[in-house]
Amino acid sequence: MKKIYMILAGLMTVSSLGCKKYFDINTDPATPQTPNSKTMIAPLFAQMERGVQFDSRYLGGVVQYFGTPNVGENHGWLPASDAMGEIWRTVYFGLGANLNLIIEDSSEKQEWNYVGLAQALKAWGWQIGTDYHGPMIVKQAYEPNRYKFDYDEQAYVYEEVVKVANEAISNLSRTDGNGAVAKLAPFDAVYAGDNSKWIKFCYGLLARNANNLINKSTYDPQKVIDYVDKALASNADNFLIKNDGTTSVNANFYGPIRSNLASYRQTRIMVGLLDGTYFTGVPGTVIDPRRATMIAPSQDGVYRGTSPGSVTAGTAPQQIPNLWGSYGTVNPGAGDNTGRYLFKDKANFPIMTYAEMQFIKAEAAFRKGEKDKALIAYQNGISASIDFVSGLGTAIPTAQKTAYMTSASVAQTEGALTLKDIMLQKYIALYAYGFVETWSDLRKYNYMEGDAQGNKPYDQVYFYPAFSADNGGKPAQRYRPRYNSEYIWNLDAIRKIGADKIDYHTVKMWFSQP
Repeated sequence: MKKIYMILAGLMTVSSLGCKKYFDINTDPATPQTPNSKTMIAPLFAQMERGVQFDSRYLGGVVQYFGTPNVGENHGWLPASDAMGEIWRTVYFGLGANLNLIIEDSSEKQEWNYVGLAQALKAWGWQIGTDYHGPMIVKQAYEPNRYKFDYDEQAYVYEEVVKVANEAISNLSRTDGNGAVAKLAPFDAVYAGDNSKWIKFCYGLLARNANNLINKSTYDPQKVIDYVDKALASNADNFLIKNDGTTSVNANFYGPIRSNLASYRQTRIMVGLLDGTYFTGVPGTVIDPRRATMIAPSQDGVYRGTSPGSVTAGTAPQQIPNLWGSYGTVNPGAGDNTGRYLFKDKANFPIMTYAEMQFIKAEAAFRKGEKDKALIAYQNGISASIDFVSGLGTAIPTAQKTAYMTSASVAQTEGALTLKDIMLQKYIALYAYGFVETWSDLRKYNYMEGDAQGNKPYDQVYFYPAFSADNGGKPAQRYRPRYNSEYIWNLDAIRKIGADKIDYHTVKMWFSQP
């Protein structure tokens, strides 16, 4: 992690009348040296979205949400490149020291809601950062006068998430001090200063953290359930990053204005999940009402998707559409009525949703043996996802939703419910936003191989592509730290964690190992 210190040196002429501090910028009202917390909040949300969306161009292929034209889909990496390092940049540069400044400034002012918000974002950063990269720099991060930084193991980072999230909950729960909602609301573009929703978000982070530990002896499904019950309670609590969508500066990264996804395709997994193939065994048996919004048909009306490692578009009228619903590399043009689902210029980007929380609860309850509780949470998750998708395109009629909820694609009884049902419906619900969370699920279940108890939720659904030559026949398990800040400036620490090895990206995460 590179820290650059710029030093101004000059000679001053000192007369008997005294000296003038020509370089004392601290006295310049136009150049404040202690930024106010309120001016720093809004840009942080854009950084969160940026990190996930930029890196999804590669991770989207690994989890097979996207058919991609790059090394992502074959589980590879790009040497000497910052590609796949945007989440790293978000954690340390986009959020990073800015959160520390907010915490310091707001603590002095006793604005505990600002402190809690900053701590919530810090916990989110550590969680997504470690789930994406593995070991992270935590203990030594932001130490002044340090130019090399040692990595902390993932187990420590997981503990830090719990610690910081609980500190955030504590500060957001305070009623003393000067942290009025009116002070925070104008700058909080997510929850408008509502402390209760920020607390729910923190419990959602704790639920993610605890739910990833199914392979550990310390895994406690009841703790996961308790966290979820205090987390997002409906779609009204969804954490959404807003996009204005009027120019390339304020538009959604996925939208036509930005033109970043023209060569990306929908996948056969999404097609098969949305037409009932992987739930009933027969394509077209049950059509998911979300299908018309989330993906698009070929020009002949048939829904098709890419296979792993292949982004062949086909020929008209059998072309596989891109994520906007256009063909070839055609950009449908800008505007709110072009594109589809989360691939619109004005689409808001989810960081956490109620549907995700319900599937986390369903998984934990199922593993605990409380199938009745698992069934309710599972069905709640599907219902919430349908409602969320309904707001992103043509509204889904109640009759269509009811027909699907009572169909063969949805388990109707606790006896019929399987872990595969839960995880595949979660996979659908997190499509095009929950990349890291979906990848965590795939890795903790060892992709198609399953966990130690024999659960194989992705068997016969996820298929490996032809792996990158660097993989040694193994799937990707992590992304390397950002090249420019680590492999250039912090190489000694990189060697200590083995990240200089050609197959480092295939080394299993701590959370996915027994």
